[in-house]
Amino acid sequence: MKIAITSPYYPPHLGGIELHVKNLAEELAKRHRVEIISSCGESSRVRVKKVRCLSIPYSPIPLQRLNLEADITHHHIPSPFFALAFNSRPSVVTYHNDIVIPDVVNGFKIPLSLARSVELTSKRIMRKVVRDADIVIATTLDYAVTSDILREHMDKVRIIPNGIRVSDFIYTKDKEDYIIYVGRVVEYKGLGILLEAISNTKEKLLIAGEGEDRVRFERIAKKLNVNAKFLGRVDHKRLSSLIAKAKCLVLPSKNRLEAFGIVLLEAMACGTPVVASNIPGVRWVAKKGGFVFNNPDELREIITNLDERDVRVIGRRGRRFAERHDWSLIAKRVERIYEEVI
Repeated sequence: MKIAITSPYYPPHLGGIELHVKNLAEELAKRHRVEIISSCGESSRVRVKKVRCLSIPYSPIPLQRLNLEADITHHHIPSPFFALAFNSRPSVVTYHNDIVIPDVVNGFKIPLSLARSVELTSKRIMRKVVRDADIVIATTLDYAVTSDILREHMDKVRIIPNGIRVSDFIYTKDKEDYIIYVGRVVEYKGLGILLEAISNTKEKLLIAGEGEDRVRFERIAKKLNVNAKFLGRVDHKRLSSLIAKAKCLVLPSKNRLEAFGIVLLEAMACGTPVVASNIPGVRWVAKKGGFVFNNPDELREIITNLDERDVRVIGRRGRRFAERHDWSLIAKRVERIYEEVI
């Protein structure tokens, strides 16, 4: 089968969607001919065609057309412009998340009228992409039925969760007394909620990741008397070890830009319990190997009450869940979707 996959960005550009596309493409390439259409990227395992683009942050706009010779085209959104530019049939769309403009970007409050205008324009474009697709993949039913766009097309929505390469992560029952946050250090990821929850406690927090709000959160951590260490960007081997030894991983994201939380699966693969915000999609994943919370007080109580037995039992349950989401299994489910529409 000849498969063309479009994505606005591709590794080494960092991001959850980029990682998803890379792992899916490499797994499919074991059995099919796969070509990535993107604004950037490189790979030794699949062919990457880089398209000249107008460089708009998060949503580059293709400035050239390509003649796609493929049996099926698979688009990855919410950034919709590649799906619009290369709209060949049959096509599948993976709908990773809704478009939501954060309240604060780089420390600056975004005017509500501007945010709503951008969101409405984006929804119009996204609706066309979803309408034109033969099949739409969502990562959880929980997220799909709460999405304004997806619930209009539930007749062609199929649920396939995100995956990980389980063998890339270390499973251990031996934990150390610290909490870990892994992700971009930006407002919508909810790091402020976590800092508030453990303020004036003896809890040790490791923060792995970079972002435009790092300096601001460093000031907040100091003000709230949080024992936090900002590690910046961490290579995969070290990160896997840090997650594996943590007593829990916290994902405190605040809005629908977080639809699943791949890092939750990664922590579960390590046997590390997870604690996450009670938001659609994320809560479905987190409950399989941990807890959800609604506010800083609940988060504080969960962390405070975690004991060694809880960590061990929940960690073992999470590992079993993660093993069912290895890319070797998830990619085969995507293949069956392709077969459904060809």
